[in-house]
Amino acid sequence: MVSGLGSLLSLLQLSDSAFPSGRYTLSYGLETLVESGHLTVPAESSALVALLGDSIRFGAAPSDGLALACAHRAAGPDGSADLERVTRVDLRLTAVKLPREARDASTRTGRAVLATATAAIGGTALHDYAELVKRGRSPGNHAVVIGLLSARLGVPCLDAVVGELYAFSASWVAAAVRLGLVDHRTAQAVLHRSRPVIADAALQAVDRDVAQISSCTPLLDVMAMRHEEAELRLFAS
Repeated sequence: MVSGLGSLLSLLQLSDSAFPSGRYTLSYGLETLVESGHLTVPAESSALVALLGDSIRFGAAPSDGLALACAHRAAGPDGSADLERVTRVDLRLTAVKLPREARDASTRTGRAVLATATAAIGGTALHDYAELVKRGRSPGNHAVVIGLLSARLGVPCLDAVVGELYAFSASWVAAAVRLGLVDHRTAQAVLHRSRPVIADAALQAVDRDVAQISSCTPLLDVMAMRHEEAELRLFAS
């Protein structure tokens, strides 16, 4: 294979919405924002760009993006991984996800990706980590799984973080479409305008350490907490 194209193809595969992770079940707080009247239908594209940008900068990047980078760095060149470090990353990421729905969604999608990856791609680190998750010794968060899987496939760490933040953003705008906030064309415009935020947030997250995994999205956290008590729901979280 032409040099560099293998990792690019792997990155495209991991960030593709067709990869079976279950992300389509997530609204990232949008469903409750609509139901509570914080977002009108249809929504202004500028409001969605701002909301998505804040969700990336203060939520997805310093939590999932940073956890992915830490898990990626814990993987060794021989296909193994420092599983003690990976578990610390996993536990820290769970701790900063305050709403129960957010924690459940992260581990549900993570275990779905892990099951697919171990069957279709394999590798010592993935199999050993899957065993820890099976035994309940590590939560199995989505970002941690993607970090190990990206390293296994030779995707550079920064590229993997960018891919994860892009996948988050694409899933976010897809949820906005399903909720009637925007049409497909406007959704793509929102995604296009969010590229600088994705790139900058990835650069900010990629070199930080486990202790710096964090999240500060209080409004979205409250929306997620309210969502689990809603009588009617289109999304699981």
